[in-house]
Amino acid sequence: MTYSINYTHDASVSSWVESANSHLDFPIQNLPLGVCRYAGRKIIVTAVGDLVLNLQGVAARGLLSSSEVTATLSSESLNGLMSLETSHWSTLRRDLHNLLKVGADANLLDGLLYKRSEVDMCLPATIGDYTDFYASIYHATNVGSMFRPENPLLPNYKYVPIGYHGRSSSIVVSGTAIRRPCGQTREGGEVPSFGPSRKLDYELEVAFYVGCGNEQGKPIPIEYAEDHIFGLCILNDWSARDIQAWEYQPLGPFLAKSFATTVSPWVVTLEALEPFRKRAYVRPEGDPEPLPYLSCWSDIERGAIDITLEVYIQTEKMVAQGLEPFKLSTAGFGDMYWTIAQMLAHHTCNGCNLRPGDLIASGTVSGAERGSWGSLLELAWRGSRPIELPSGERRSFLEDGDEIIMRGYCVREGFRRIGFGDCRGRILPALK
Repeated sequence: MTYSINYTHDASVSSWVESANSHLDFPIQNLPLGVCRYAGRKIIVTAVGDLVLNLQGVAARGLLSSSEVTATLSSESLNGLMSLETSHWSTLRRDLHNLLKVGADANLLDGLLYKRSEVDMCLPATIGDYTDFYASIYHATNVGSMFRPENPLLPNYKYVPIGYHGRSSSIVVSGTAIRRPCGQTREGGEVPSFGPSRKLDYELEVAFYVGCGNEQGKPIPIEYAEDHIFGLCILNDWSARDIQAWEYQPLGPFLAKSFATTVSPWVVTLEALEPFRKRAYVRPEGDPEPLPYLSCWSDIERGAIDITLEVYIQTEKMVAQGLEPFKLSTAGFGDMYWTIAQMLAHHTCNGCNLRPGDLIASGTVSGAERGSWGSLLELAWRGSRPIELPSGERRSFLEDGDEIIMRGYCVREGFRRIGFGDCRGRILPALK
């Protein structure tokens, strides 16, 4: 099913929830889904302005038109809803839109709306597996230039969406503090040492949750890949660069990545993002065309999503001085070399089975210019060009007490801006 722009995207529609009509992230045209803890229990919710709506309560009152959707909303995770088909997700979006728009009976939802400031957000799904891709050619070129100046991109990059399997057990929701990891590093000498990472970094990424999965041995054709994608979030793939430099050959990232990954709590559905679709990355003359299993007309014409991404830092000294978080970079997700459909189709082309709630990340989102690079490794160029902060501090890598805040939003003339909320985490000292 290919979504189309419909009345739920209409910018002229307002909500009787007043805060939704001026909210930059969560107007009625968004309606992202998540899980929160309220009054001691986990419930599925949607965000509307400064409030969250208890969908378990909505379902219990018989206000939804799909019995299949209703049956999934008493759960403590979105996995059940994710396992349904795209038509069910669309039906839920339309039902919620109709309940919240101006003219609807607000009394129907009496007692089911809570302030977002009064709930604790949780991981939206039980994440069985997590895969991280490497889909930005600008990021791949930057990193390759540091280690292979004459040949930044390896021969396979323009043919294969490169990825690796990450650790799902250490994925945490935004706001969770991140403990500085320890591991082996080797700085110059023959013998490595063990201790806290001295080159801790972030990576700005977008991730998507798998909806209905596929049977093992049955690939998902790219024409149908997006039928298996529930929605998107912002992701921070924390990285210990010094640990990674010593361990990554010959098998790739391990302890340098597996200690923590942070996700934003809200899942913005593909249907909500429909107005912000754009043509996929146009490959320069001389680049190979994707192999047939990675190419179809619909993905070429509308496979990219125009999301603006921002990264901010706030140090302990900045907090003490009363300074606002400092913007490190702004990048565009619409300029990725590989689309989300290509990532999913490639992931399953060997028969690998995906399951509802699996998380697939894009890899670091970087653009062509320095101000759009999505990691300190790039911005400070391996530490050779430290970032100057308004507090008078300098950063090549993250120090204890630093907080990284990532944000994403979509803007297009004629439509309401929608956003993803914050993806944030603060660094704690390593354990002795």
